[in-house]
Amino acid sequence: MSQTILYPLRFAPIYQYRLWGGRRFADLLSAPLPGDGPIGEAWVLSDRDDHQSLVADGPLKGRGISQLLEQFPEQAMGKLAGRFHRFPLLLKFLDARQMLSVQVHPRDANKDLLPPGETGKTEAWVVLEAGKESRIYVGLKQGITAEDLRRAIASGTLPDNLASFHPQPGDAVFTPAGTVHALGGGVVVFEIQQNSDVTFRLYDWGHVDAKTGQPRALQVEQALACVDFSRDGAGLVTPVVEATAPVERERIFHGDQFWLWRLRGQSPFTVGAEGAPRVLVCIEGVGQIAHGGAAWEVRKGDVFLLPAVLGACTFQPRGAITVLEIEIPE
Repeated sequence: MSQTILYPLRFAPIYQYRLWGGRRFADLLSAPLPGDGPIGEAWVLSDRDDHQSLVADGPLKGRGISQLLEQFPEQAMGKLAGRFHRFPLLLKFLDARQMLSVQVHPRDANKDLLPPGETGKTEAWVVLEAGKESRIYVGLKQGITAEDLRRAIASGTLPDNLASFHPQPGDAVFTPAGTVHALGGGVVVFEIQQNSDVTFRLYDWGHVDAKTGQPRALQVEQALACVDFSRDGAGLVTPVVEATAPVERERIFHGDQFWLWRLRGQSPFTVGAEGAPRVLVCIEGVGQIAHGGAAWEVRKGDVFLLPAVLGACTFQPRGAITVLEIEIPE
């Protein structure tokens, strides 16, 4: 294995049962859905002990991402090698047929609420599909206090205290750690987040889990301790067009935890970067990644890690394509 040359690495999705989920990943992802129950999340790049992404094809098929980063730290991560004890981002698709719980994620400053090895959890969404009943809640209305939230939880009116909007496909939403948020009503999104899995629920819309026959637990005190009541900047993001040729390139998220661009067009374009890893997420169309005389097929829903050692690659669309490209800031 030490002689293996890294290549564009495609990962198989890890499907997750969620009571609020649906079955729309059957049209978005090529891997068949398990069973006939609601699937709310597809983890498409996950370096978690309990959910480890595996390479889907090629000489390294079946290898976990943590094993790859351990075996090939410089090849995989380039100038970022040694900075992280695991891949620092967790990437998912969400199919929210019903409403997710109203929840909040801790910040890095909430040390007493973070399990060992976890970080805060800033995240963001790119909306792929939305229906008439779709809704995104992100942030508090002006002037809302912790006591207002306590009273609203007791009276079952918590959503009335949250800023919300009806999403449209293509919308980009930033949700810093400490922001109260929820989404649902038939919305499908791509989610990028810090590699953390700590969530505290404030309100759950009266959901009963069909598997247990019981409501899910709330963590009101922990959630309120995480809420950043001074936070601004959450919500809809206005993309910045950086280039229009050979394809349109929009910068969507550009923060401390992750950078994300959306590329749309039909002509070949460059992806990847010298000395640093990039992640590609195909959300519409088909094409291929070309590098060193070889090519790797890309379909809607595919997620590829481009190891740092590859440098620049060429993406060759077959018709109109939309691709997200992700960078980890230094």
